[in-house]
Amino acid sequence: MSTGALDIKRFDPLLHNLDLPLSGTYYPVGFRLDIATNSRDVLEAAAEAWGSFLPEYDAAPINLRISVQDGGDLAPEAVYRTQGGLFSIVSDRDNLACFDPRSMFGFCHLSAKTAADHAWFRWHFLEGIVYMMLAQERVTPVHAAGVERNGSGVLLCGNSGAGKSTLAYACARAGWTYIGDDSIMLLSNSDDRIGIGKPHQVRFCDDAPELFPELLPYTTRARPNGKIAMEVPTADFPQIRTAARCRIDAVVFLERRPGRAHVERIAQSEVLDGLLQEGPSYGEEVFARHRRAVRRLAGMPAYRMRYDTLDEAVSLLAKLTCGEPQ
Repeated sequence: MSTGALDIKRFDPLLHNLDLPLSGTYYPVGFRLDIATNSRDVLEAAAEAWGSFLPEYDAAPINLRISVQDGGDLAPEAVYRTQGGLFSIVSDRDNLACFDPRSMFGFCHLSAKTAADHAWFRWHFLEGIVYMMLAQERVTPVHAAGVERNGSGVLLCGNSGAGKSTLAYACARAGWTYIGDDSIMLLSNSDDRIGIGKPHQVRFCDDAPELFPELLPYTTRARPNGKIAMEVPTADFPQIRTAARCRIDAVVFLERRPGRAHVERIAQSEVLDGLLQEGPSYGEEVFARHRRAVRRLAGMPAYRMRYDTLDEAVSLLAKLTCGEPQ
């Protein structure tokens, strides 16, 4: 017997009713993320990004619905926009996303070619969505690398090209613990000075094999900001110690240029300005929250370090932050 309207297959040009039979749960920076998708590539990429993180915080989970379609090309460089608390990421008609940090919900539509390129998908979409959601209230991202030695953590800050990633890796090769290469996150609603990184990978510019010959087998590719970079899993180098977090005891602003290595103390106001100036504008409420988080670091010893070679920079860092002889 017919049930009338209940038997009608609804026209679904918006893909609202698309079946997403696969699911996975991950914990970026310790916060829960639930993904529903129709692609194993999506779950594999998420595991690459956050498989090493464990649950730590009792907060509402992030929910992402990610659909992958057979047609379409690899996503070109993405454009990020926000208004009224809503965010969008658009590459083309086959690769786009929208999310709302207030409800911790987002959706993403991708071509199969984009999903299959895990590093590209993670950089343009997956990690961007999750970290921008978390940055609205839960974490404060700082454009810095992080390393630790003898229980003392150091933020390595500076403009693009200052050598944050290469110096962090050089420190790791010299026995330091590697925390992260480009973005360290502070917990926004905490009074501690814990910095959380992404220690499972390092992203380098294409000249890195000239400094570190072991990187020669890795390929290079264009990053969204137009630079060339290679993504290297730290698991490939078991001699390197890694940790997801450290207590920050010093902040060092890097200036890489020819000449004798030199270090000078800097004022607290410079620390605040230097750590806040490169972040995107999320509005005054979010900026005030980030400023409070960064202010916790302003009382730490802070330096400007000019250097030419990595060896002298590593040696100088050891003397500055750990009391070791230069």
